[in-house]
Amino acid sequence: MSGRDVVISGLGLVSPHGDDLQLVFDAMLNGQSAIGLWGREGLPPAAVASAAYSPERCFTKLQLVGVDRVSQMAVTAAESAKADARWPSKLDPERIGVFIGSGMGGASALEDGYEAARAGRRVSPLSVVAAMTNAPAAHIAIRAGAQGPVYTYSVACASSAVAIAEAAKAIAAGEIDIAIAGGTEALLVPGVVRAWQALQTLATPDPIDPSQSCRPFDVNRSGFALGEGAAMLILESRQHAIDRQAPVRVRFAGSGVSCDAQHLTKPQAPGQVRALRNALRASGLTPRDIGYCNAHGTATRVGDVVECEALRTVWGDDIDALRVSSTKSMHGHLLGAAGALEAVVTVLALEQRCAPATATCLSPDAACDVPLILGSAASLPNMHAAISNSFAFGGTNVVLAFTRND
Repeated sequence: MSGRDVVISGLGLVSPHGDDLQLVFDAMLNGQSAIGLWGREGLPPAAVASAAYSPERCFTKLQLVGVDRVSQMAVTAAESAKADARWPSKLDPERIGVFIGSGMGGASALEDGYEAARAGRRVSPLSVVAAMTNAPAAHIAIRAGAQGPVYTYSVACASSAVAIAEAAKAIAAGEIDIAIAGGTEALLVPGVVRAWQALQTLATPDPIDPSQSCRPFDVNRSGFALGEGAAMLILESRQHAIDRQAPVRVRFAGSGVSCDAQHLTKPQAPGQVRALRNALRASGLTPRDIGYCNAHGTATRVGDVVECEALRTVWGDDIDALRVSSTKSMHGHLLGAAGALEAVVTVLALEQRCAPATATCLSPDAACDVPLILGSAASLPNMHAAISNSFAFGGTNVVLAFTRND
């Protein structure tokens, strides 16, 4: 990445596995799935990954009025990331940016409004401000006093990966010094779940153990499990971090973005190849430099094969040096927040040189012939760089690259 060096100084999350960074990562290293069975009267059951979240840590009852769950989780994750980065009390507000991704915004507020209207009840006058997709970014900006760019990206499953990439570009270009970047999604409401079921992309719940329902790269995979949560990263210029004596977790090495421009829902390997190559070019890395790939890995029949084809194409003879897993097997698919949560996992894997397995892949599909991490976590003592893939409906592909700070 040209321009100023960009580093990650803080991480925060609200996830299906909890909100403690190390405990969440340990759970994934141990292959613990947070996916369970979700059901509502009159609706087919679904395998989902819900977050056991309570907003009282960051909100009073009065403050919660008109604030959707999607914004509540976003604020909590952002506050945790700020604490992790030792966010200073004095910053130039015009040099602070907020970059947030969300695919569907305030789904609960919308659902409640529709239900009230259908039942002839009063619709909350705060429905619009609770449901608007940029509400999480606005709430975070208010708390941080951010008077620089405050952006919301809605790019389906790539939303928060785009947000992180754009935050890094703004810092590298000298437009801002520090940013809160990530994503949030809270769409486990009947109308949304039913819509995804109608699209026939969700995993068939395992009748014996629902936690094993999502099986990326497995010959018996049937789709993904919807998840909810929020994940935030603090990005800043290296010099800014040094000046304020901030902790530096890893370096943001670069990003690659492309569009398939072919189909709304069917992924295309050439587009993903372009994003992977763009990320390598931007970061100055080669395929052999990359020790781990947190794959998009949604457990769809077509998507997993296409992603593996793209990785094989770019890595070529160096593919044996790469290790690949999909943590969606455990935390589900957070849609607009997926890229951010998986970026956090990738950063932790890089720091600790240990990567989670695709926990539920018991019979790997021969068509997914890349070096998958199976069975148990992989120790990667020589890992210097890692990537996180996010490939979205609409054809947008994003690859984020990170390197160790040593």
